[in-house]
Order: sequence, then C-alpha cells, then structure tokens
Amino acid sequence: MATLNLPVFPDNSPQSFYDRLVATAVVPATGKPDPAAMTRFYATHPPAARAMTILKQHPPTPGFADSVFSGLNAFYFVSESGVRTPVRWSLIPQQHALPPSSGPDALFEPLVRQLRSGPLRWRLVLTVGRRDDPTNDATLPWPADRRTIDAGVLTLDSVSAEAEGNARDINFDPLVLPPGIEPSDDPLLSARSAVYAASYRRRTGENTL
Repeated sequence: MATLNLPVFPDNSPQSFYDRLVATAVVPATGKPDPAAMTRFYATHPPAARAMTILKQHPPTPGFADSVFSGLNAFYFVSESGVRTPVRWSLIPQQHALPPSSGPDALFEPLVRQLRSGPLRWRLVLTVGRRDDPTNDATLPWPADRRTIDAGVLTLDSVSAEAEGNARDINFDPLVLPPGIEPSDDPLLSARSAVYAASYRRRTGENTL
C-alpha cells in the first residue's frame, strides 16, 4: 500500500508528471529551477494548477506521528456477487507529534522518542465512492460527505535503522492486488507499475557484497 501525506496528488497523468519534472529542472546558470517554466506548466496543465491550490490549503503537519497518510488512487472492492465499489483509503493519526528537531533527521528523531513512550496508532478509514465520483483523476478529492468505514488500526510499536540493501527485494507495484480488489481506470496506476518494475529489476541486479 502506497500512501502520501497529501490530500490529492499533484498530477493526474504520467505525461503531466513528466512535464512537471521538466519544468522543475535546475538551470545551470542559476542553480535553481526557472520560475517562468513552472508558470507555463500550470498554464497548460489546469488539473495540476487546481491540485496545487488544494495542496496549499493543507500545510504539512509538524511530524510523522500526526500526519494523515492517504492512498490517493481509487481502487474497486469487488463483492462475491461481482458488484464493484470505488474506494479510497486513509490512515488517520490517533496522536499528536512531537516538535521537529533540527538537522537531517529532524522528523525521524521525534518519532523515535515518541515510540519509546508507547505505540503509535493510525485508524484505517475506507472512503466509499459513488458511481459519479472520479476514479481516473487523483488530483480531484471526493466530496467530504461520502460514507466511510472504520476498517482497523495500524499500530507502530518499534523502529529500527535501515539496513544496507534493505529495499533491494521490495517491489512497490500498486497492481499486485489481493483477491477482491481491482484497479480503477486511474492512468497513474499502470505507469507506477511499469516504473516500479524497472526499479525492481535494477535493484535486484545490484551487487550488495
């Protein structure tokens, strides 16, 4: 399950995501991206501009422990009788975060300190979409009045330093799904699947000795 602490995804298509990367490329003469390039990008990509407006209304929380982590792509939950229901999900924090520290581990250090005092928990909440809710555009939030289902609790009770080569054999393919869950028509899903497959092949080919 891939989740982000964002209310919507910045782009609704692989092409838009690629065009954003091009627009944010660093200009060698200045060492910074060209602001005019981003202005042109948003002018030609209205869904991305709309998403940025939504993102600016939801500033980041102080730390990891109080962040909402959402699966921004829609999927279908399929009943035994074949009824397909669009669903999105979120992990809702059950605690506040300690203030961030300084340095490169500014967010990780407070999380470790909190875990020493006890487990951290997030509620897994499923949002049930309706037939007319967009399933192919991750820049569009679903209406706030949609039915939700409290599906469980994620409990984090320990943490360890990342081992060398720890992610080598992990494939974050969003289309490797259990029975009863099917992908929606969101074009980001197939693109992510292809990119993560290429990443997995490269990582598993690395010499970890």
